[in-house]
Amino acid sequence: MDQTFDAVIIGSGFGGALTAHALLEAGWSVLLLERGQWVVRGPEVSRPENFAVVTPHYSRETGYLVEQDKVSGQRPLGALFCVGGASVFYGGVSLRLREQNFHPPPEIVGDSGAEWPFDYAELEPYYAEAERILGVAGVAEGDPTAPWRSGPYRTAPPPRSAQSDRLARAATRLGLHPFALPIAIHHGGEPGRASCVRCGACDGFACPVSAKNDLATRVIAPLVERGMKLLTGTAAVRLIEQYRRIGAVECVERATGRRFTVRGREVILAAGALATPHLLLASGLAALNPGGPVIGRYLMRHANIGVYGLELRRSPPDGLVKEIAIHDYYAGDGRGNPPGPLGGIQSWQAPPPGIARLQLPAPLAWLADRITLPRSLGLLAIAEDQPQRANGVSLEPALQDEVGLPALRIRHHYSARDRAANRALCRHARRILWEAGTIPYVQLPIRTFSHALGTVRMGRDERSSALDRWCRFRGVENLRVADASAFPTAGAVNPSLTIAANALRVARALVTAADAGAMASHERL
Repeated sequence: MDQTFDAVIIGSGFGGALTAHALLEAGWSVLLLERGQWVVRGPEVSRPENFAVVTPHYSRETGYLVEQDKVSGQRPLGALFCVGGASVFYGGVSLRLREQNFHPPPEIVGDSGAEWPFDYAELEPYYAEAERILGVAGVAEGDPTAPWRSGPYRTAPPPRSAQSDRLARAATRLGLHPFALPIAIHHGGEPGRASCVRCGACDGFACPVSAKNDLATRVIAPLVERGMKLLTGTAAVRLIEQYRRIGAVECVERATGRRFTVRGREVILAAGALATPHLLLASGLAALNPGGPVIGRYLMRHANIGVYGLELRRSPPDGLVKEIAIHDYYAGDGRGNPPGPLGGIQSWQAPPPGIARLQLPAPLAWLADRITLPRSLGLLAIAEDQPQRANGVSLEPALQDEVGLPALRIRHHYSARDRAANRALCRHARRILWEAGTIPYVQLPIRTFSHALGTVRMGRDERSSALDRWCRFRGVENLRVADASAFPTAGAVNPSLTIAANALRVARALVTAADAGAMASHERL
């Protein structure tokens, strides 16, 4: 492409989309690169064969090789490639990190040297802006760990389902404080928008009526209408450095294999905590960064486990999924095993009928679809995991994917503390399920990297962090990172809203710096 854009953004997830929003709003010309295509909406997207990890948008062409806990040897891992990224298939939960998460205790930091270069107060205005842009519905009351807010949510969530109400009443009887999860789903009030039909095809599915405020629906489509250039089916394969600047981005058109380059005055990398270090390492940029040795290191993913209970008295389902959370154990449960923070518990609906036959042998699938799943109440335990140097990604140059990138080896093992925190949360989750009148019968570890964090972390010390406080890649003047890879620690909430808020913060800093530079140039003239 002949045009030099003000900004080239790689990746259309929360980091890329929100950065694009802020830069386009400031009058910048923006090119957004996305490896995948648009997800077509309609009734068919809620069918079992369109569940996230079996949909055609989940590709194994990336050449990811995974070594992790309780998985012998290595297994290939796929990735979601589509406009809007994983937001198209997420459940919409939009929580802020807690204030204490920006000052993590020694029990979490360990010997990692992780530190946030700013605190909650600096990010709070951008949290509020991200909630407005994403249409987050919520209530400010009820969460015992809620950080302070500069203003209320604009809309409230709908009445909770019978299943969630049953879990909330059980938790309350145990002396806990369940609260409504803030969620980016449209339940009415916006002209021209479809409202949620409570079909149950939410977490793990694209919304059939586009009521979920995913990035493709809520952010990217309007940006394209306002003039943003979007290239779909386009993989960025190399950042070409010249004199400590990214002079061009080499791309491959996936459908044809055609190679070409694009140029931007600023380049923002927002491909995610796996793909971002993949591209940085493949481009050889770690050698320019004084914090280069940490690139690809300190991968986090939360220690997540779903706990299911079998209902003896069945609650009538009404289609909602993630509605309540319990944060009474967020900072610990007072038992000291392990010491320090634990994490949160969220309501989590069982998979809809039909999913089991895609994953299980026929007899077990029949049992799950006809008996077990329709009578299951679920809770998701989200334990904060430690940043460990041994967890991360590295290149396997002997293997290449279809666009010519070297394969990526992913190594991740939970620490003893991570596992202890998860066991403690699961114990509390089972107690809530018992109180709700169910029989806890299974715990399912989440083995995907849907909450992948770290790998190109920010910090104050240039020797132990690859990014400065404004997420500028140290050693390269015009390269920023605006996704989950920038997180020094994980907290224990869904990361999407924090990615979005930090992307807005990074974009505003870019605009301010550009305006200051233009003013200084004008004064010299």
